[in-house]
Amino acid sequence: MALLGKHADALMQGYTRDEVPLDTLSDSALRKLLAARILWRPDEHGGVKLAPKVRELIAEMLADETRRHVNADVAETLELLRGLVQSYREARSHGEHWRQEQQLLRLRQEVDDLNGRFADAIDSLWQRLNSDFGFVSRLNDKIRENDRAQKQIVRLLDGLALIDFDELIELVGSDGALRKLLISQLQQQLSQHYTNLREVQHRLTELMARFRQQQSRSRLVAGMAAFLREHPGFVPGNYARRSDVPALVNQAAPLIAAAAPALDRHLDTQVLTELLHRLPVPAHKPQTLAVAQPAEAREATLVAARQQALKQDVERFYLTVVDHPDREGISALAYLHAGDLAWADEIWLFQVIAEYQGLPRTEQRAFRLHQEESQASRFNHLRLIHDVTLQLALPA
Repeated sequence: MALLGKHADALMQGYTRDEVPLDTLSDSALRKLLAARILWRPDEHGGVKLAPKVRELIAEMLADETRRHVNADVAETLELLRGLVQSYREARSHGEHWRQEQQLLRLRQEVDDLNGRFADAIDSLWQRLNSDFGFVSRLNDKIRENDRAQKQIVRLLDGLALIDFDELIELVGSDGALRKLLISQLQQQLSQHYTNLREVQHRLTELMARFRQQQSRSRLVAGMAAFLREHPGFVPGNYARRSDVPALVNQAAPLIAAAAPALDRHLDTQVLTELLHRLPVPAHKPQTLAVAQPAEAREATLVAARQQALKQDVERFYLTVVDHPDREGISALAYLHAGDLAWADEIWLFQVIAEYQGLPRTEQRAFRLHQEESQASRFNHLRLIHDVTLQLALPA
């Protein structure tokens, strides 16, 4: 760290360039930086360059996504986790609590490191979407950047697929601390990584479709511009006057011109008269009366006929009372049963009373209507009519 701080200017110049400038470094400082693996020399005749770890450290501090390479070697991390779990279980079986705590701490650090690498890789993808895609001028470069990001997503998904939770469940056994660390927490974090990668992939697909659309339009415009440069005197033809219109131009549906007869023009009177005479005469077939249906519904006719028949039977009952004035009265139900009339008792009594109430006041005085009725119950004062007796009122 002291060497990094002391020679920061020279190291930053080496980061921005291909090689580190040696004119600002002394021989002793160069030997110390090479010994500390901050700098390295690829060959004897080449210049001095930054070590990959130092370059990644500077890219991390500067948030430089273009020169940052995230290492997500999941297989190596899983192999390390298996070894740490075995060491943890051996320390627990021997009762070495201090060693057990150390192994558990290392397990937490490795799991956090694994999740951090995936999170950094996804963040790097988002940074690439917001920087490289937005500031690249050529569409071909954008498409290549998109393809590169898609391949990185595939590599990350392959790395996530290496984590087998069935194997981890069998590995940790019944230990609560290990199950919480390697099963529940890790599974929740991986689900979040899958969700973020799905969103990044959706965004990349959307951008790719947009880039392809822009590329097709730009190629069409560039081709038209090249054609006009080769044929400077080209003039587009009037496609409306052509009988065979190209499909590219003929996109709109044909318009049908609206027409109406001009009755105020005397010159067109003869033409309109001829058109009217040429109109076909509609042929109307005669309709026989036998086929015609009655205007009144059949059901309504039957109801009216039954009501008229009931009214006529009640009128005959009244005429019978008039023809026998010497009697004390004739029971309506007795007359109904004696005449074998096909009416219900309730309907018959209702019609007899309705006929009496429908008479004028002067004619009502000629009859005496006696109702045989009773109370429904002790607690109900409703009066029930059982029979009606009709008698002719003789003058005193």
